[in-house]
Amino acid sequence: MKAAAFAVTVLGAMFAMSNSNAMAADDAAIKQLAPTGKLRIGVAYAPSPTPVFVVKEASGEIRGAGKDIGAALAKSLGVPFEYTVVATTGELTDLVADGKIDIGFMPADDERRKRIDFSPNYFVIESTYLAAASTSIKTIAEVDRPDVTVVAINGSTTSRAASRTLKVAKVTNVKSVDDAMEVMKSGGAQAFALTHDSLPALQPKLPGSRILDGAFQTVGVAIGIHKDNPAALAYVTQFTEKAKADGTIRKAFDDAGLTKAQIAK
Repeated sequence: MKAAAFAVTVLGAMFAMSNSNAMAADDAAIKQLAPTGKLRIGVAYAPSPTPVFVVKEASGEIRGAGKDIGAALAKSLGVPFEYTVVATTGELTDLVADGKIDIGFMPADDERRKRIDFSPNYFVIESTYLAAASTSIKTIAEVDRPDVTVVAINGSTTSRAASRTLKVAKVTNVKSVDDAMEVMKSGGAQAFALTHDSLPALQPKLPGSRILDGAFQTVGVAIGIHKDNPAALAYVTQFTEKAKADGTIRKAFDDAGLTKAQIAK
């Protein structure tokens, strides 16, 4: 899959706000969250859906929790929306920070908080490693050896955490999950740093590989927005807490097949 972004425009008239069930959005919140008059939603894609990633079909259609939560936010604002779909959450961070999209779904680590603001967490991820069948690695601690190369996704919070916590193992970054899997299959890396929720769907593609117990990083997943927009931050905070309580996020997870994913408290 290519890393280039593409946009899918959705007719806003289909998602006009219903006065009976939508939160009231004042002019300041709408202006800060959707300055162009539509909500530009950013999502990253992967081979299988997770609370962070959507799936991009061959037809160009996308499905996943981020898509549905973003649509619900646009509906509550009463504005049309469009999606921009990219290969990594690092790209989403850049797009939000540069004002090219209005919101993005991503892990909210300390490095990203320097550039963009975040809603409350709606999910919590734990990062671990997928160890290749060719290696004897059985624990997270055993990954940190001078003869080990770890592959990670460029610009991701998992890559930053792996680089921060590994002292002697080498970390090499690639553009996408697909690229990382190719590196693993070719023997170019002995471990793949990714989130626990993403790895079960990938493990069968690497026969004999092992998902290591535990985590070397725990971080919340949230809605990223433009920095220093207080009305927008207040609105997405209210929206996220309401969506966690009223079943909006639970339904988005379930519709994506993520029935075991736990909503952040």
